[in-house]
Amino acid sequence: MTDVSVVIVEDDARIADLHRRFTERVQGFRVVAIAQGLDDARTMIDLYKPDLILLDLYFPEGTSIDLLREIRAKGIETDVILITAAKEMGPLKEALRGGVFDYIIKPVILDRFVTCLEKFGEYFRRLHSEDIIEQKDVDNIRNLSPASSMSQPDTETLPKGIDPLTLKKVSAAFGADSAEKQSGMSAEEVGEIIGASRSTARRYLEYMVSIGQIYPDVVYGTVGRPERKYFRN
Repeated sequence: MTDVSVVIVEDDARIADLHRRFTERVQGFRVVAIAQGLDDARTMIDLYKPDLILLDLYFPEGTSIDLLREIRAKGIETDVILITAAKEMGPLKEALRGGVFDYIIKPVILDRFVTCLEKFGEYFRRLHSEDIIEQKDVDNIRNLSPASSMSQPDTETLPKGIDPLTLKKVSAAFGADSAEKQSGMSAEEVGEIIGASRSTARRYLEYMVSIGQIYPDVVYGTVGRPERKYFRN
């Protein structure tokens, strides 16, 4: 798949260049143009038809909310990330109603910016990888972790009752070379692998579901009751 094409719309040349350099640090993204005003932005959008617009809110000629509405009204297939110093709730509400992918408040923090683009990159690839989707695909798109990786969350962010070492063991059971990637595993099977009870295994499995690393499904066997199994994304 080709890189995500990006147009930056920002009237401050210094900030626009900063956002360009931030964007180019993320693999799979390519800045095709920088617009320093709303009229210039309209021209660039028509010319380049970008996959993504990094859009400032305030310009000398007005706010970019009208431009956002124009993009939606015309059915232009581009996504928007709003980047602004505005901290009022009103612009945020209008931006969300206009369907922005994210809303970043200036001054932009590099880690936050990179995480946002990584999430968008995964979202973009998933939307363009399949013609037919199932419920799990929708759920995964709506609950993305960066690059949809099996990497471990920061231990400081783990909820109570989730031990990082045990989580690593459960994640390893769904490794890329694991046959269980296709057949799935129940909480009881995972418990046997990691040497823990079914209830403990299920707690970790449900946590992994919540952060988008795996997804659950109900499997109907030839005998007995339906069984809840977990599959790697």
